[in-house]
Amino acid sequence: MGSMTRRAAALLTALSVLGCGATGEPSQGATGSDSGPTDTAEPGVGAPGIGDPDFPLDGNGGYDVAHYALRIGYAPARRRLDGEATIQARATQALSRFNLDLRGFTVGGVSVDGAAATFTRKGDELSVTPAEPLARGAEFAVKVAYSGTPRPVRGSSNLGTYGFIPTADGAFVTAEPNGAKTWFPGNDHPADKATFDFEITVPAGVTALANGELVSRTAAPGGGTTFTWREAHPMATYLATATMGRFTLREGRTAGGIRSLAAVDPRFSSALGELYRRSGEITDHWVTVFGPYPFSSTGGVVDDFSAGYALENQTKPMYGGFEPGESIIAHELAHQWFGNSLSIERWEDLWLNEGFATYAEWLWSEHTGGDTAAQRFKTAHARPANDPIWSYPPGDARPGDLFNESVYTRGAMTLHALRREIGDRAFFTLLKTWAAEHRHGNVTTEQFTALAERLSGKRLGSLFDAWLFQPRRPSA
Repeated sequence: MGSMTRRAAALLTALSVLGCGATGEPSQGATGSDSGPTDTAEPGVGAPGIGDPDFPLDGNGGYDVAHYALRIGYAPARRRLDGEATIQARATQALSRFNLDLRGFTVGGVSVDGAAATFTRKGDELSVTPAEPLARGAEFAVKVAYSGTPRPVRGSSNLGTYGFIPTADGAFVTAEPNGAKTWFPGNDHPADKATFDFEITVPAGVTALANGELVSRTAAPGGGTTFTWREAHPMATYLATATMGRFTLREGRTAGGIRSLAAVDPRFSSALGELYRRSGEITDHWVTVFGPYPFSSTGGVVDDFSAGYALENQTKPMYGGFEPGESIIAHELAHQWFGNSLSIERWEDLWLNEGFATYAEWLWSEHTGGDTAAQRFKTAHARPANDPIWSYPPGDARPGDLFNESVYTRGAMTLHALRREIGDRAFFTLLKTWAAEHRHGNVTTEQFTALAERLSGKRLGSLFDAWLFQPRRPSA
């Protein structure tokens, strides 16, 4: 999530199989979580949450997703989405029933391994009972047909509106932290990453952009176009996008040879060249700082929806209604390493995403002759002792105030304090080692602090405690 978020936060087709069910309309809290079922003790039943105590009903237990194949037809004029999701997964326990996250929509049918399954809806939970129970370790495919008007999460305490957001010419799709369920069923938590195929059919003249690389673009019945995209690297659900609209594109490769795609709404046509150039330049620079680029392409998208924030959607950062400057581009592209390749295991460790990306802004300024990271640190530390960032320990992000500025700024200050303590050589070795050892995996704060101590040979517990966990301003 980009620095625009912090300023905004301050202001603020179908599958036909047998089954039974009803449309669920959840009640939304500040983070978009519902107040659905909590009884998880029944043997053979997958839990309705993945186990994140701050987001108890996000994600689901009992299985691990390997791949999503999403077939979507979307009509912007009617704001209607017809979808078919095929989810390939492995049971991590014996399963007589399991849940998927899905907000709204009418579910037309569900099957498991080709056999019709029964299902029920409650809040954001779609509970599926296979015709035959699944054994622990079994690989299975669940197919869900669904349709209706997507309903993004609105009124979030930090973000305002997120998820699948209809626009006049298509949709702006940014799903952090738990808005993937507003457009496809799945295991909506970053602890369960998977690969993705997208088959998106839109009216003539509309372009559909998704993660990874374009596989094909074909004519669809009725005069539309079907865009097929593939993200072959594991991805958290909140990073998936199916942004659609009338875009102007520029494609090519960075100087370092990485595929690059920039796309802008006609309203921002003058920004296309700069977005393409800067995204390539910054991606190539981060390779020298953080190590090999973890994906097959880079770039960015500027849409005309005034979101007030940017999001680091995997391979295609989204900029909502503004021309991004180089600092925010640097932030979102740093996330490709920290947040996307290395995804957090629990939301409380969000500083591992946002603190790192904010510190990348400081490093980019330092690299381009602006303020040094030391100067940025000094300015931030000069804030008075009663500034709100000091009372919010960033190492324990709060679910109702997840994108608090402290997670960004004080998270970045933690990294600079660490850099001063262990020296540049050890610090930059640490960044590359961290990115390499956990490439395409999930991470925790405890893993990072342990690696920092191992590589530096120093005891760093008091430093991390002061900067990440104490509700007061640490000494400089």
